[in-house]
Amino acid sequence: MSRRLLAVVAHPDDETFGMGGTLAHYAEQGVEVYLVCATRGEVGEVNPDLLEGYQSVGELREHELCCAADVLGLKKVYFLDYRDSGMPGSFENAHPRALIRAPLMEVEEKIAFYIRDIKPQVVITFDPMGGYGHPDHVAVHKAVVGAFEISGNAGRKINNLKAFTPNKLYFHIFPRKMLRWIVKFMPLFGKDPSGFGKNADIDLTSIMATAYPEHARINYHKVAKKREKASACHASQGGDQQSGYFLSWLLRIFSSTESFMRAYPPPEENERIEKDLFNKVNTG
Repeated sequence: MSRRLLAVVAHPDDETFGMGGTLAHYAEQGVEVYLVCATRGEVGEVNPDLLEGYQSVGELREHELCCAADVLGLKKVYFLDYRDSGMPGSFENAHPRALIRAPLMEVEEKIAFYIRDIKPQVVITFDPMGGYGHPDHVAVHKAVVGAFEISGNAGRKINNLKAFTPNKLYFHIFPRKMLRWIVKFMPLFGKDPSGFGKNADIDLTSIMATAYPEHARINYHKVAKKREKASACHASQGGDQQSGYFLSWLLRIFSSTESFMRAYPPPEENERIEKDLFNKVNTG
């Protein structure tokens, strides 16, 4: 049986800015890497000049995701066709197709379909706070946790697909030790750690205050250039501005690693940090 990994994210660029090194790392090793993206990032702020030739922001960002997926080596990308919900309190939250308005069970079943269909040994998604608190990230986290359970339940019928339980479920996390250094360095470059990101809506100090255990650490040094090239695909979100994409720049300085918390199977006490998400996975 071939090794297969499924990543589930909320918006185009989540696959690269968050876990792109890991996806490229495994694709380079011959793992079949699949991506499910819940929305097309319709609410993202975009320079009007970049919209030339595209009917909408969503169409542009879908194109950017396809570009990044090709660079990272992903086998296939699927969309759940929900709409970007925007940040908390925005009028976009009330859009009838917004992801956060969709019934959780509906989203769970859609993701469970892909788990059963693809049969990945490893599934990865956001941590419980969605990385930095974006409502769509949190919604995807909850839906993946539910889908993981549903997929393995033979009593739940989904398109006549047989029940399947992946070997592992991981949540991507920001290493808190590294975040402390980033928060410390940002003011030296005139950056506010409480208003980080293209839209200044990411509070790194709040993220740092929420500690998650680190159970796996993937070194993607050998494919770091691929990750950077994939980031450049997301020009509308600043991914092509390497000097301006501050977090990516600092990560390159301190390390080329991405960290994960393992949700399933539950880690044993004092278990060593894994260097391979497929550790102890039998693909024979």
